[in-house]
Amino acid sequence: MFIFFEQKTLGKIATCLEMRSASLQCTQSKEDFKLEDLKKIESIIENILTYNKEFPFDVQPVPSRRILAPGEEEDLDLDDDEDAGACASEAFASRAPGTLLPRLPSEPGITLLTVRIEKIGLKDAGQCIDPYMTVSVKDVNGVDLNPVQETPVATRKEDNYIHFCVDVEIQRHVEKLPKGAAIFFEFKHYKPKKKFTSTKCYAFLEMDEIKPGPLVIELYKKPTDFKRKKLQLLTKKPLFLHLHQTLHKDS
Repeated sequence: MFIFFEQKTLGKIATCLEMRSASLQCTQSKEDFKLEDLKKIESIIENILTYNKEFPFDVQPVPSRRILAPGEEEDLDLDDDEDAGACASEAFASRAPGTLLPRLPSEPGITLLTVRIEKIGLKDAGQCIDPYMTVSVKDVNGVDLNPVQETPVATRKEDNYIHFCVDVEIQRHVEKLPKGAAIFFEFKHYKPKKKFTSTKCYAFLEMDEIKPGPLVIELYKKPTDFKRKKLQLLTKKPLFLHLHQTLHKDS
């Protein structure tokens, strides 16, 4: 567990270094990473083997190379076209291959949940490059209950919507989800100028909302608050995350 935490911290440090490099190259950057910010991670680097606190910046770790299964080919076509308005399907190619897991084996009297991510509404949907969702199940304290899953990149963009149309199999029986748990959906996209993937917004599904059929839930501003203590809506406009839930139960 600690090795995983160390790897994640190193990935975030790498992101900060990339952001600092980008700031030095672009004096007009709106998201510049100042020298004072860089000094904040100096002690983390010095104590990387024992560091176990929350990272001081809301950044995503630089993704490590995915280990390919036999017969798979790695798509290295990383198009760094910064024309954010281009909506060609080629822009949805390579940076998030997806880590979706199969449905758990059924058991008599036990309920399984499939959440279909239909689409997300964003005012700048057409400008998001390689968008995908990270799906996690957290307890009331924000601790992971299941393996984190990532969708493939979105299938298409249309007006103010990014369409996913993908099923996510929740990796725990509904009856075994603890009180206060929630399913989180973090919307992420690639920033070519910074060369890292960023969380744009998030949504969550609470236990009393687990019901078969369509569901629309609100979007919140980052950073993701897994404890749901300080929530701030992303927008006042009627733009939401659209889901469809299916419950599976063997009698």
